[in-house]
Amino acid sequence: MPSSPTGKRPASRFSDLPVAADLAAALGRFEHWIAAERRLSANTVEAYGRDLGFFFRFLAPHLGGPPGLAELAKLAPADFRAFLAQRRESQPENSSIARTLSSLRAFFAWLDRQKLCHCAAIGAIRAPRVKPPLPRALTADDALTALDRIEFESEPGWIGKRDAAVLALLYGCGLRISEALGLSRGDAPLKDLLTVTGKGNKQRQVPVLQVVREAVAAYLAELPFAVESDGPLFLGARGKRLDPAIVQGRLRSLRRRLGLPESATPHALRHSFATHLLAAGGDLRAIQELLGHASLSTTQRYTDVDTKQLLAVYDRAHPRARG
Repeated sequence: MPSSPTGKRPASRFSDLPVAADLAAALGRFEHWIAAERRLSANTVEAYGRDLGFFFRFLAPHLGGPPGLAELAKLAPADFRAFLAQRRESQPENSSIARTLSSLRAFFAWLDRQKLCHCAAIGAIRAPRVKPPLPRALTADDALTALDRIEFESEPGWIGKRDAAVLALLYGCGLRISEALGLSRGDAPLKDLLTVTGKGNKQRQVPVLQVVREAVAAYLAELPFAVESDGPLFLGARGKRLDPAIVQGRLRSLRRRLGLPESATPHALRHSFATHLLAAGGDLRAIQELLGHASLSTTQRYTDVDTKQLLAVYDRAHPRARG
């Protein structure tokens, strides 16, 4: 922990915890290590202090007295599970539980490296599964601005038309970027329905808007490379399959030049496709099929479905509701 202006190390945030002297000293050293040596941010150091504080305030009554390093070494998996069960009562989110467990693991790993204490039990505790955050949907205006301007903000000629065609597939058909770049030359010219191979090699059919077909046709009309039918539809500047990083970089540059939000990413266009369909009254099951989701619950999370929207779908669709 950094020194104060007087040259003295400020009091540790762990000084009031119900722990034995040897553990209190170890906690102070750990705090100094993450703050002064690792140079973690003040907010991160605060989070470590909070999580470890929760643990040791639980542990003292749980064990029947202030724990020391010897008691930590004897902890069993059941002790950690009991603590996490208590934390879940006030912090039910998996992300909060996972972060608390991460703080504990970091402290126990440090104790092990310092040869102060070895606790095998913590290695047996599995963190709860945390769903990755989804990108926020763009507004319809921002999505259309990105599609309208990408051609003119990219390199001139066929490359600009290529970028416009890729974004049209992401927002107009709800494709993942890997699915769009995985299309073969034989898939074009696009028809009213496009067969897409998604995750797990599962195929689905998605309708293709006229504007999307026109964007792909405009790109192909200026493509300077001859490609076999089983070759890639979208090519990079050297005639090889287009790398997703190129598309991500194009959209990143577009965001800066047009002042679009940071949420304007290739995957956010797919997210926007689903969200805007739902907002316009689209059926959840149909959107699930269009996105290629295995379960409806994924689609509900993906499109930020709330209770009000679900009830509205129910009222429109259920025979008893209509009656």
